Amino acid sequence: MEPSRPGSSSVTLTLPDEQATTALAIDIAAALDPGDAVLLSGDLGAGKTSLARALIRHLADDPDLDVPSPTFTLVQSYELPRFTLMHADFYRLTGADELAELGLEEVPPGAAVLVEWPDRAPDLLPPDRLEVELRLDVAAGPDARVAHLTGHGSFAERVTRMIALRRFLEKADVAEARRERLAGDASTRAYERLALPGRTVLLMNAPRRPDGPPIRYGKSYSTIAHLAEDVRAFVAVAEALRTLGFSAPAVHAADLATGFLLVEDFGDERFVAGDPPAPIVERYRAAVDMLVALHGHMMLPSELPLSPEATYKLPSYDRDAFLIEIELLLDWYLPRLAAVPSTPARSAFLAFWRDALAPVLAQPPTWVLRDFHSPNLIWLPERRGIERVGLIDFQDAVMGPAAYDLASLLQDARVTVPEDLEIELLGRYARARRANEPSFDVAAFVQIYATVAAQRATKILGIFARLAQRDGKPQYLRHMPRMATYLQRALAHPSLAPLKAWYAAYVPPPPAPPA
Repeated sequence: MEPSRPGSSSVTLTLPDEQATTALAIDIAAALDPGDAVLLSGDLGAGKTSLARALIRHLADDPDLDVPSPTFTLVQSYELPRFTLMHADFYRLTGADELAELGLEEVPPGAAVLVEWPDRAPDLLPPDRLEVELRLDVAAGPDARVAHLTGHGSFAERVTRMIALRRFLEKADVAEARRERLAGDASTRAYERLALPGRTVLLMNAPRRPDGPPIRYGKSYSTIAHLAEDVRAFVAVAEALRTLGFSAPAVHAADLATGFLLVEDFGDERFVAGDPPAPIVERYRAAVDMLVALHGHMMLPSELPLSPEATYKLPSYDRDAFLIEIELLLDWYLPRLAAVPSTPARSAFLAFWRDALAPVLAQPPTWVLRDFHSPNLIWLPERRGIERVGLIDFQDAVMGPAAYDLASLLQDARVTVPEDLEIELLGRYARARRANEPSFDVAAFVQIYATVAAQRATKILGIFARLAQRDGKPQYLRHMPRMATYLQRALAHPSLAPLKAWYAAYVPPPPAPPA
């Protein structure tokens, strides 16, 4: 690693042959996001077009795609699965005015840009970019090259991480595997499917969660809400679940410091079907039965083995965590609707919630996987019973009330669960728990269920508003009407009457989702 300018990060790589150059192209392609810019420079014949061609073919998932050099057309546009990519070659440019004539000064929103000979238009260099300078290394071989990579702005950290990932894959002996980037979620994690002889595995690329500014008690939101900072939680909880006979992915290789994991690939068979997606009832029933089995384990430990030398302790889903999540409604959702409550109304809201949460916090704690809903469940038909329910997202697990994961499933944020199905499955859970534990109090459980369902719906409305406004992800707004409906279902429980009245007075209905 070489010294870098402030706001940049550089590394120099030796590429002994064409295969190494192609591997670099794949690494860059895997790191690209919509709106990114990659600038390729170097002498004639240094391999810029070869690198660009390998990168585009990987993004297109088509090794035979015709990728002509844009030397004469100046720009070629590709509609790729993840984004539009504009491949430009500025070698023949004589002035910046030619760019305006070609329309290259205005890149379509969300498009990535790949530019050869960027030095011909230095005034157009974006602040967030990856620069790749190639030069031949004749002394090392006819196809050998040296690549100098410099990431600027948001790309600075990604360059360092991209090289660390390559080293991880090499150490795990999967560097030659074919890589396919998978659709992501609302988090900063990225996933790829790696094709190996006779099987596939998943690569989880999970950078350490950056700690935000202190907002209370000198702590950040993620600290108060007990969100996992790194992959240690995933590794520990996965092994704990597998030990109890549940279907969590096996971890084949791990770099806990950098956040790289190779895990078992459960495939893509989901718990929903259709357009719009709707629950597959048989599979939802199996998921309910899996929760019954999990919650049937008495006194599950909060301290889990991580390695022969270390353990991981599940945090408690305490009152501060519940409340900081609830406040997302006040801080993000209501301002979006221009309905900011007064200070007395805000204080009353939190006081009502403290009262409502008292019986929740008195519950015997169990493992709460916390994101137990359809996007994070994989159907494994070749397995039997509850093992058919594949679990893939539990790194934010906590010790808390059993009802929380059931509410996550039956009030699925991204899929409409009809009220009659919710009631049927809630009854299925309660009957099974009562059959296994005669002392199980159904009425008390239903109250806890309604309370955590209302808490969760409140939190998610705030999260979706935050994703849209702060993170530029407006696609989550279409789920708001569903969450508002779930919220009203939960608030119908008599124990939540004070909260129901507060919501009726201060929370307007969500606007219609964007078309």
